[in-house]
Amino acid sequence: MSGQARLTLRGVEVVLAGRLTPLVPSPPRLSSQNVKWEGLALEGHSTPPCDHYYHEHPTHFLQLQLKGPARYERTAAGRTHFATANPGTIFVCPRGSYDRVQWTSPTERIALAIHPHLLTQALEETAHLEDVELPQHFALRDRHIESMILALRSDLEDGSLAGPIYGESIATALAVYLQRRYGISRPTTFQFRGGLPGTRLRRVLEYIRANIGEELRLSNLAAIAGMSPHYFCELFN
Repeated sequence: MSGQARLTLRGVEVVLAGRLTPLVPSPPRLSSQNVKWEGLALEGHSTPPCDHYYHEHPTHFLQLQLKGPARYERTAAGRTHFATANPGTIFVCPRGSYDRVQWTSPTERIALAIHPHLLTQALEETAHLEDVELPQHFALRDRHIESMILALRSDLEDGSLAGPIYGESIATALAVYLQRRYGISRPTTFQFRGGLPGTRLRRVLEYIRANIGEELRLSNLAAIAGMSPHYFCELFN
């Protein structure tokens, strides 16, 4: 995210009747709004049966079901599918997907909005792209995605004691995993070897010392090092 405006999201939103609106009308039980992670918004919701009328996702959207079974109906392209979400079920809705989801059971879930540039700028190989194409899933089971979402939730529940940089590191790891595991066109990757070069390391340490009383952002540190957040995390240890 070097040299670009911060990718702050207001929350988990959808486009409904041409307007941005919260995914769930009622306030979330848990929210990352105060932490303001770059490129990622997380909300925890516990809702009665409800109807998410036809809506479009302006960002990539992930949802982790916490309790169940919870029954729902999904309508897209004129076809309706009936399904059940169990604990651990993950929804992946890429940016631009359009559908209607009617929950006929109460739900408890964690919802994430992911800015497209969080995916592209996580890796050197895709930093020039506007977006990374992801497939849509409504019955995905992936323990790696689940563990990262739960880690983000735990960080918020504990008050984000390490500041935003911890959550942003997890968000970067999630972005890289989504690209490499589920991206339609998976990037050819390369590796930095030999650790963070001394001159780059000194620039980073000088910045940290000069801003020790401020909130440190992963994107800022990576930009100072002149590399993507993912590779910076790998080398700065």
